[in-house]
Amino acid sequence: MDINFSNVRVTEDILEANCITHSGTFHADEIFATLILSLINKDIVVYRTNEVDDKMRQTKCIIYDVGRGELDHHQKGGNGTRENGIMYAACGLVWKKYHEDVFAKLGIDKKDWDYLYSQIDKNLIQFIDANDNGLTPDIGVDYKYVTIASIVASFNPRWDEDMALSNERFLIAMDICRKVLENEVLSQISKLKAKDKVEDAIENSYNHILILEEYMPWQDFVLSSQSDKAKDLWYAIYPSKRGGYALHCVNVKQGSFENRKSLPLAWAGLENKELQEVTGVDNARFCHTARFLATTDTYEAALKLAKLAVNNRGE
Repeated sequence: MDINFSNVRVTEDILEANCITHSGTFHADEIFATLILSLINKDIVVYRTNEVDDKMRQTKCIIYDVGRGELDHHQKGGNGTRENGIMYAACGLVWKKYHEDVFAKLGIDKKDWDYLYSQIDKNLIQFIDANDNGLTPDIGVDYKYVTIASIVASFNPRWDEDMALSNERFLIAMDICRKVLENEVLSQISKLKAKDKVEDAIENSYNHILILEEYMPWQDFVLSSQSDKAKDLWYAIYPSKRGGYALHCVNVKQGSFENRKSLPLAWAGLENKELQEVTGVDNARFCHTARFLATTDTYEAALKLAKLAVNNRGE
């Protein structure tokens, strides 16, 4: 599938514009909001200003991240909060309002819209909103925490440059982010193709073990599945991209690094002969120190390790 973004330009003439956002320092928030709009409009012409008057509000322009309106979040109390506590910024507000238009334009089956909306919101949009609302966590390090938001911010004119460069840099930042949004949308569409295959594998699973005949995204589908069998899965076996097979733990929840049941402590960090001696499984190759992954040369070896892990009563 190809994603065709519309042409985007910035104008100094309000009469040419069909979109209005704030001027001055730009952020990932309105950059990505503009990109979302560019997926559905033939031509996007942006007028950047910090003063939105009634005359502008009466035009057909889409006004976002400025003006205290439907698609702004700077009014007192903000403009809505997700169930997980992440407040909406302009990017999320634009995504929420226009995502159906985006999916219709891309020819996505309507039954998949809710899933794609929530996945893209969770994997990209929410961080942008959280950052713009000052909700990103302090990770306690003394180096710069580089994010998509900080990369966008770095394209603003530097202190010793002419601020008139702002519109030009706005478009440069947009070109960088265009690929990020395109990749996220295409990745989620691709991922969706695996959903039914994973659900079938869940129904055929046994003894806490999910078996996949090919490499595919599976973890999110296991965690979001309504099947009772999915809630009872501890491990997945699948062909590894590096060759051989992988035995991977199921996480406790999405975004967590905690396993429902970790691989045995005695395996941690072992490779080849050492791992084979401890497990008694030929063709065992590696177990990660964090005990969420083991690899083998063959499917049979992966299945043997999985069964050992299931029956392990220690750590």
